[in-house]
Amino acid sequence: MSKYLAYSFLYDDTADLKCDFELLTDEISSMIGLLRSLLDEKDKKTDNDLEEDLCKINELMYHINPSLRTKVMVTEEELEWLHQKTLTLQALAREGTPQSGGLTFFVPQGCTQAAYSHVIRSKCKALVRLLSRYHQQGNPVDDILFDFVNLYSGYFYSLALWLNKNHGVEERSFKSRVY
Repeated sequence: MSKYLAYSFLYDDTADLKCDFELLTDEISSMIGLLRSLLDEKDKKTDNDLEEDLCKINELMYHINPSLRTKVMVTEEELEWLHQKTLTLQALAREGTPQSGGLTFFVPQGCTQAAYSHVIRSKCKALVRLLSRYHQQGNPVDDILFDFVNLYSGYFYSLALWLNKNHGVEERSFKSRVY
């Protein structure tokens, strides 16, 4: 091992996915911080206090980070808070659009902030998949972790829609040739 070790668990057995989980949550947290830095005055001048919400969401991801190695330190109340924030974003994104009955489009593009939110959304899905693999190996995973990381993906999807709307970027409809 190197005396310049970046993280003490980097040389863990590759079949043990705890370090991979911690690295991915760290990456997502870094991306959330970057997205927060990309917010412009238009994003900040809203009733939903997006800048502060992203700060809290980032902190929650860091509380999730050691959950597989130590213990789960996120709560049902925090999960419900994130759920309510997601519902609010969904309502704001739909407000005044023909799709007010539901979000029927999905093309990950738009303004820089929305496109980056889609990158985070995708990384959160990868985190769900990693948790699933860890669980399939016979390891216990608290249900709240699955709930949080799935909801993170939904939050960043909804945020991307709202960011595009806030920046005047029209969503492009997409109809899958397969689904």
